[in-house]
Amino acid sequence: MRYALGSFLLVTIVAAAVVGIPALLPVADAAQGTQVVEITAERFAFTPSEIRVKAGTRIELRLRSEDTAHGFHIVGTDIDIEFPKRGRGVATVVFEPKPGRYTFECSQLCGAGHSFMRGAIIVSE
Repeated sequence: MRYALGSFLLVTIVAAAVVGIPALLPVADAAQGTQVVEITAERFAFTPSEIRVKAGTRIELRLRSEDTAHGFHIVGTDIDIEFPKRGRGVATVVFEPKPGRYTFECSQLCGAGHSFMRGAIIVSE
């Protein structure tokens, strides 16, 4: 039996929504007010290195390395985790900031340019 591609896609999306397969649903819809940010660490830099959100936004940071093991610390908070080297997984941190500017940095010595691994989370009113 043959189905048109459009019909198959519609059936797949409806089935996924009914069953609750999150892979086919937008990440932003997972929790209202939560912004998911994927951060990659590689060769002494975080990408993105600047994250802007509005006050009241909960941030879910998903950290992945493209080279060696790294750390992630938000200065002035108790958030300080290590995440594994390339291909060994993703570390997730949830941050609920108040308005202001927050500096984040690598907290695990990762080489000669380690001290340059910094970024900022800017929370506007």
